[in-house]
Amino acid sequence: MTSVIFRTILCVCFTGIFAACGEEDETQDASPTSTSLKLQPISSNLNSPVFLTAPRGDVNRLFVAEQEGTIKILDRTTGSQLSTFLTLTGITSGGERGLLGLAFDPNYNANGRFYIFYTDANGAITISRLLVSASDANVADPTSQVILVTIPHANFANHNGGMVAFGPEGCLYAGVGDGGSSGDPNNNGQSLASQLGKILRIDPATPGAACTSGGVNPFILTGGNQLVWSYGLRNPWRFAFDGGDLYIADVGQAAREEINVSPGPNAGRGLNYGWRLMEGSACFNPSTNCNNGGLTLPILDYPHEDGACSVTGGFVYRGSAAPAIQGTYFYADFCAGFVRSFRFNNGSAVERTEWPLLAASSITSFGQDGLGELYLLTQGGNVSRIVPN
Repeated sequence: MTSVIFRTILCVCFTGIFAACGEEDETQDASPTSTSLKLQPISSNLNSPVFLTAPRGDVNRLFVAEQEGTIKILDRTTGSQLSTFLTLTGITSGGERGLLGLAFDPNYNANGRFYIFYTDANGAITISRLLVSASDANVADPTSQVILVTIPHANFANHNGGMVAFGPEGCLYAGVGDGGSSGDPNNNGQSLASQLGKILRIDPATPGAACTSGGVNPFILTGGNQLVWSYGLRNPWRFAFDGGDLYIADVGQAAREEINVSPGPNAGRGLNYGWRLMEGSACFNPSTNCNNGGLTLPILDYPHEDGACSVTGGFVYRGSAAPAIQGTYFYADFCAGFVRSFRFNNGSAVERTEWPLLAASSITSFGQDGLGELYLLTQGGNVSRIVPN
């Protein structure tokens, strides 16, 4: 895939057709820069890596999801490939489709369960559970797959979302895009009957069921889809929990990229993040005089300037190699290549910083290993660890 294609894959579709909507926020000063972090190359020969993770406490391995449907295991220290953990068949890949997300059960060491997010042969968004092989810890059992959720997505190929992650209460969360095209023509983001344009909260043990740990999902009793946890999202390209707080990076249309932070407990429950009424902090549909009452506005958004076009969400750093950045959330822009960060404090994004030594071409994702250290992945096949300079 070219970077132009991947720009569409995450994305800011039809930028040339749709003009910017609303006034841009010019009150945000340019972030100060720091050179105290750098990239340490781990591997350079992967095929369109889109996510990296590891089971909790695993100090030796990195699991990398490649978009075409393969999960590779790398040695955490040397970057050498230990095995192919899983090869999916019967999926659609390319553009915005493919194997897009991977999460390990919090009790993986005991139950061997892991979860994937992909588009099937018909383009439907699919979230399923699998098991590790009973005889080899570096190989999955492909026959163990149990589909938990299927969401039809045949009309358009873009805006699938792609993240799955466990919340602090043990529920499985999934970030799903609005169904594609541009401007959310079916207004899926605002429809509580649709699973598109949402954060879903799923029972990891029961296909099709809403998770009830810590309380029921917010719209079960009012006629909405039982899996919907949050709504009003366009294409959440990565979200992350930090303790009880939920960070969501949502890719914009043609004018602004946004990051939302919702504090715990029950972070994000019932919240409307605004799309398609708003794109970031600006009106979208209608283009002026939109009513943002009842909406949860982003803690930070930025305009499509200096090549920026598509936010890539990351994680809050909780590793030990760089204690000075403990509690710092990192994000990037796929097109501009910058990496920036902030701390969430009293409802605000503070200590905003840009990291020029972390800048890279076509950043597809951040990753987090079993020790809480952070990684950067690029479309070209590179995986690098973020380390002190």
